[in-house]
Amino acid sequence: MDKLLIRGGRKLGGDVLISGAKNAALPELCAALLTDQPVTLHNVPRLQDVSTMLKLIRNMGVRAERDEQGTVRIDAGDLHNPEAPYELVKTMRASVLALGPLIARFGQAKVSLPGGCAIGSRPVDQHIKGLQAMGAEIVVEHGYMIARLPAGRTRLKGARILTDMVTVTGTENFLMAAALAEGETLLENAAQEPEIVDLAEMLIRMGAKIEGHGTGQIRVQGVERLHGGEHAVVADRIEAGTFLCAVAAAGGDVTLRHARLDHLDAVVDKLRDAGCEIAAVEGGVRIVSRDATQLKAQAFRTTEYPGFPTDMQAQFMALNCVAQGSAAVTETIFENRFMHVNELVRLGAGIHVDGKVAVVEGGAKLSGATVMATDLRASASLVIAGLVADGETLVDRIYHLDRGYDRMEAKLRGLGADIERISGTPS
Repeated sequence: MDKLLIRGGRKLGGDVLISGAKNAALPELCAALLTDQPVTLHNVPRLQDVSTMLKLIRNMGVRAERDEQGTVRIDAGDLHNPEAPYELVKTMRASVLALGPLIARFGQAKVSLPGGCAIGSRPVDQHIKGLQAMGAEIVVEHGYMIARLPAGRTRLKGARILTDMVTVTGTENFLMAAALAEGETLLENAAQEPEIVDLAEMLIRMGAKIEGHGTGQIRVQGVERLHGGEHAVVADRIEAGTFLCAVAAAGGDVTLRHARLDHLDAVVDKLRDAGCEIAAVEGGVRIVSRDATQLKAQAFRTTEYPGFPTDMQAQFMALNCVAQGSAAVTETIFENRFMHVNELVRLGAGIHVDGKVAVVEGGAKLSGATVMATDLRASASLVIAGLVADGETLVDRIYHLDRGYDRMEAKLRGLGADIERISGTPS
């Protein structure tokens, strides 16, 4: 099992290329199932989750080819097996995104209940309720969601869908399903993330009729069929935010190429309040930070976009550990997303957790140790802590990291970090 060995204490400098967003690429790969014509996606990140999704759609009979430049060509014209089996999706919750496109185009689907990071409950009941409102008949049996259209129907029907909570993957599933539904679908309490907007723009290029994406209310006028097309995946705002926190903690001057400042408002506001200099530059975002000892710890509360993202909570907590002062971090999205706390404490951090609130006592002098990644974003927080810790930090179970970051260690090494991947046998 691979590990990362980090020798802390180096400032970061130079340019780093931000990859395409995992949380846009995965639904967009599923969106290609909506048409029998070829679809080309550019700027697709090299991630384990992307590889898993490609295996999944190939298992359905889809032709999918990926090149070294990040371009994926998909042809679902011969898709004959509308099923997502457990053995292919057990590590990836995004498998649920196949449900909407399959039922919309083929009138049937069998999709395993999803897996993914162990950060808490992520129920699919909202997906099921929404698709049922559009006319799908869905039962859950033996760990699978089995969906079909009623006898006599060939298409889903438009509906008003109001979810009990804001759900990103739910909004994406409904958006894809509604593109081929009969009539108008109104999505209320819709997620507003940039990845939702990017998916909608892809679908529009394929012939969908969508308005309001990027707001809490999206209207979709269904069409009989979609055509193929080309689309470039939007830059990953979470990868960009992670590198911003890494530079803030370690100190340095780095330009993040392809990053978009308008997708990072909540994180950037906190970093500026902490004492970092951040500005949009041609083709990206630049951050300057002397080091975390001259920054102020920042309190924040995770919430839906455009609020502070839960996917940045762990990384900013690592920064707070070494910044000055104390700060409360409140997690409102997932009930089990403080698993990185114990590992940060192993490095010398001062953190006390009470329910949904973690109080971080800043100014810690971190020292290297062996730590274990427990989920994707926790992995990134441990890497950031390792960059500033004294001595060597060994981060184990980085397969979590590989699910969501495109060659993180290589990118950090290009900025001057002393970091290397150590390959090992599975344990």
